[in-house]
Amino acid sequence: IVANLPARAHPAKTISFGPDGRLYMAIGADSNACQEDHLVLGSPGKDPCPELDSGGGIWSFDPHELGQQLEDGVRFATGLRDAVAVAFRPQDRELYLLPHGRDGLHEHWPQIYSLELAASTPAEVLYRVTEGTDFGWPYCLHDSRLDTQILAPEYGGDGSSLGPCAEKARALISFPAHAAPNGLVFYTGAQFPARYKGGAFVAFHGSWNREPLPAAGYNVTFVEFDGTDPTGFIEVFADGFAAGGQRPRAARHRPVGLAEGPDGSLFVSDSKQGRIYRIRYVGTD
Repeated sequence: IVANLPARAHPAKTISFGPDGRLYMAIGADSNACQEDHLVLGSPGKDPCPELDSGGGIWSFDPHELGQQLEDGVRFATGLRDAVAVAFRPQDRELYLLPHGRDGLHEHWPQIYSLELAASTPAEVLYRVTEGTDFGWPYCLHDSRLDTQILAPEYGGDGSSLGPCAEKARALISFPAHAAPNGLVFYTGAQFPARYKGGAFVAFHGSWNREPLPAAGYNVTFVEFDGTDPTGFIEVFADGFAAGGQRPRAARHRPVGLAEGPDGSLFVSDSKQGRIYRIRYVGTD
């Protein structure tokens, strides 16, 4: 359907089919912050960032047309470093995603970000996507302390200034930094209790760079919705995957993908053991 897609440092290309029948694809960016000198201490960012021409966003394609190239698609949204957890919500027919928050804040800007701030500041967030949405990368990052987008240090940010980022997309809800959201599904079934219907399940693959803070992720989290918006209620739905080894090499299991079965069960894939788990509800009534 689409060939010769760009190879990127963030290589995942999650697809989801929209209610309009089109194929929507997330294409990651090729760097952490689009610096002039890649991974160099204090290097400023390129402005404009050329990576956004062929990555760092969502493209849509006609799934019935064979032999397409990237330029045959339509760029639906932009400003995303790496969006792996992407899904349409059947209840409102809207697209949602959780991009991976950025890295390298302390390594490249130690005068602004301590180790602790770098480990906690770039929160993972849930967004609703509409056509033309700009999520701000690489010029902006979501700050967990202010719960809003702030100017990235590569573009003159000082750790609190908003600048043009005040006009970028607003997050619906946030999660701990570096938890690595890799799977997203909205529950439509009737097997689980009624409060789960319409809510989101998120698979967090687990952090590797939260030291000196405790690790985050390695679980499946549920986000409750009321109508078209989250209620603010979040719970860890399935835990224990890391089995006490909450570092990528030490973790026994790491959840990645999610799918809902026809009977309303939830399926979870595990990248460490090559397994798929089925979670089903057995009520007491």
